[in-house]
Amino acid sequence: MKIAVLSRNESLYSTRRIVEAGRTKGHEVHVIDHLKCDIVIDKGLLEIYCEGESLTGFDAIIPRIGASVTFYGTAVVRQFEMMNVFSACKSLAITRSRDKLRSLQMLAAADLGLPRTAFTNYSKEEKQIVEKVGGAPLIIKLLEGTQGLGVVLAETMKAAKSVIEAFHGLKARIIVQEFIKEAKAADIRVFVVDGEVVGAMKRQGKEGEFRSNLHRGGTSEIIKLSRSEKAAAIKAASTMGLGIAGVDLLQSERGPLILEVNSSPGLEGIEGATGNDIASKIIEYVERNYTKTRGSKKNA
Repeated sequence: MKIAVLSRNESLYSTRRIVEAGRTKGHEVHVIDHLKCDIVIDKGLLEIYCEGESLTGFDAIIPRIGASVTFYGTAVVRQFEMMNVFSACKSLAITRSRDKLRSLQMLAAADLGLPRTAFTNYSKEEKQIVEKVGGAPLIIKLLEGTQGLGVVLAETMKAAKSVIEAFHGLKARIIVQEFIKEAKAADIRVFVVDGEVVGAMKRQGKEGEFRSNLHRGGTSEIIKLSRSEKAAAIKAASTMGLGIAGVDLLQSERGPLILEVNSSPGLEGIEGATGNDIASKIIEYVERNYTKTRGSKKNA
């Protein structure tokens, strides 16, 4: 197979591992910077060029689209899809997962557990918003934040009102979310590929830090998931329509609570914590589904 990994940096751990796994299995794998791609559209014509070279003959793509370039990155993915190239993560699924509010609405509709969440259009009723999620302490998140950035723990009603007022004064879109005390500054990252859990780790925030992100100095360790945690992660990925997903969840007294579903989860932390070859699982998923797609085209 001829596979394109859509990534802005071929030296990143995740990109390198996917390329390595693909080539080990005998595939021709290229890294393509999606921001350097040009899309050409005309009647009956769909083409993609990268630095003047026409991108043709690809059987599959594996998108590694950063949150800051979601709009253009998913446009490139969509162009490949319309050219009948199999995508490991569909453009629509990536777009859904990047919209935190939309993804939470979809997860709630699928009857998945979530921290109680409120969203408002710059309302001045900060006290009512706080009370709707159970009062302080609570979490305030920027809708566009990633890797723990733009996430604030407000420990009192006064602090919560001040933070909400400040964000609204900047016209920043935020969600207000229940604080799950029993999680003790830890969450679980579950890596799901093709409807199967292929790895899970528990991430613990450093002392004095409520965020568990490894980028913020947190630590990780392998964890054995309960049946309900595994089922919740698989259902969350399916609800988003993602073939590859990093599902973040909290352990709570009322069961697993989904925080977020990531469409381009990093491999370094999960492979390091579990010792699992996640990159090869991704390539095997592409192999299985490309074969199915090719077979359905022949029978059409």
